[in-house]
Amino acid sequence: MRFDFKGKEDRGFILKEIERFRSSERRRDMILGEDYYSGKHDILYRNRMVVGEKGELEQAYNLPDNKAVDNQYRKLVNQKSNYLLGRPLTFRTDDDGYYGYLSEIFDRRFLRLLKNLCKDVYNHGIGWLYPEIRDGKLRLKRLKGYELIPGWRDFEHTELDYAIRIYEVVDYSQSNSQSSSKSEAAIIERVEVFDDSGIHYFELSGNELIEVAPYHCPYITCGEISSGWEEDRVPLIAFKRDSCESALINSVKSLQDGLNLILSNFWNAMEEDPRNTLLVLVNYDGEDLGEFRRNLAAYGAVKVRSIDGAAGDLKTLRIEVNAENYRTIIEIFKKAMNENGMGFDAKDSLMVGRANQMNIQSMYSDVDLDANEIETEFQASLTDLMWYVEQLTDENVRPVEFIFNRDMLLNESAIIDDCVKSLGILSRETVIANHPWVDDVGKEVEKSDGSAASPSSRSLDSDEVEKNVDFRGGV
Repeated sequence: MRFDFKGKEDRGFILKEIERFRSSERRRDMILGEDYYSGKHDILYRNRMVVGEKGELEQAYNLPDNKAVDNQYRKLVNQKSNYLLGRPLTFRTDDDGYYGYLSEIFDRRFLRLLKNLCKDVYNHGIGWLYPEIRDGKLRLKRLKGYELIPGWRDFEHTELDYAIRIYEVVDYSQSNSQSSSKSEAAIIERVEVFDDSGIHYFELSGNELIEVAPYHCPYITCGEISSGWEEDRVPLIAFKRDSCESALINSVKSLQDGLNLILSNFWNAMEEDPRNTLLVLVNYDGEDLGEFRRNLAAYGAVKVRSIDGAAGDLKTLRIEVNAENYRTIIEIFKKAMNENGMGFDAKDSLMVGRANQMNIQSMYSDVDLDANEIETEFQASLTDLMWYVEQLTDENVRPVEFIFNRDMLLNESAIIDDCVKSLGILSRETVIANHPWVDDVGKEVEKSDGSAASPSSRSLDSDEVEKNVDFRGGV
C-alpha cells in the first residue's frame, strides 16, 4: 500500500486509525502488562473503604491502608523469557564461512535484544523488530507493541500492508521566553507511517498531522544492497506469543490482584491491634467514642461510673487474626498463578530429595508447552529476519537452523551417560552437540580432533571418551 499525503483523505485515515488504536482494549492490555511488570499494580490506587452514616461507602482515613505488591507476574515473565533465551541462541549451517558471517550479526548484543523482545512479547502479546540497512550493515531496532498499529493484508497476520507508529519524544527547543530564560521540556507526539515507498514523518498536533524532517525516507538507499528489494515489503518483523497475540497479563491479572489484596489486608490487620479487641462500655463517663479512644490511647485508662444503681463496667471481646488462614490462601493464589501463567515452582515438593530427571521434566511441563508455542512463532519470525540478512551478501542463500537452548535444570550424570552409550550409533558431532558441557559444537569438535578437520573425519568409541573425560554430573 502506498499513501498519498498531498490530499486530506489519507491523512484522515491515519488519524482515525490512531484514534481507534488508542481506545482499543488490545492497547490497554499492552500498557497494563508493561505496568504490572514494572510494579504499578491496581492495589496501589486502592483506598480502604467503610460504610458511612448513610449506608454508602466512604474512604476511611483513620484506619491502616497498606498497599503490598508481591510481583509474581514479573517473576513469571522473567522465568519464561529466561527459560527460552537464558542460554545463548545457536544456529547451524553447513558452510563454515557463512557461519562466521552470521556470527558477526547474531552476536551477544543481538541475543540481549532478542531476550528483551521476548519480554515485550509476553507483556504485549506481540513485539516488533525494525531491520534497517545503513552504511552496508544491518541494524535492528526494537519497537514497543503499544506504539505500533499494524495494517495486515491477511487474516493470519503474516504480511503487512502498512504500519503506523505513534510515540512520544521530549523536545527542549520549544521554550517559553516570558516564563524562563531556560528551555522547557515539551512532550511531542511523533507519527511514522510505513508504506511501500518508505517512512513518512509527522508530528501529531491536536487532530492534525504536520510534516517534520526528514519528511520521507526510503528503506534502502541505492547501492547499499546486492540483491533486489521487494517494493511491497514493509520492513517490520512481528514476534508473537501465540496465534492470538494475547498478552500474558490477561491470564493472571485477577490472581495477582487477589494476592496483593490478601497481603495488604493481613498487613492492615497486624497494624490494627487496638481494633482487634472490641470494647463494651457500660455507663461510660464521657461525651463520645472519639473522646474515649483518645483517653485510652493517651492514658491507657478509662473512667466508668454507676448510674441509678447500675454499676459501670468495661468488657472486651477479643478478635484473633489467624495467620495460617492468610498463609493458606496466599499459597493457593501463587499456585494458581503458576498454573494459569504456565510457569513452574522451583521449590516444588517433588524436588525435595527426589530430583531425578522425570521429576524435573514434570516440574517444567507447563513452561515447556508454552515455550513450544512461542518458539514456533519466533522460528517463523527469524526466517523473515534472514531475508534482510541475505540482502547484504553476494553469496547464495544457504539453509540456517536456529536452536533455542532452553535453560532447564538437568541431571547431567544421566545425560552424559546417554551420550557415551550413543557413540557408535549416532555421529560424534550429534553426541557432542547434546553434551551438557558444550556451548560451541564446532570448536569442541576441533579440540577433540586436535585439528580443524571435518567433524566426520574421526570418531571416538566409548572407551576412548571415558579415558579423556571425567564424567561427573549432577543436578
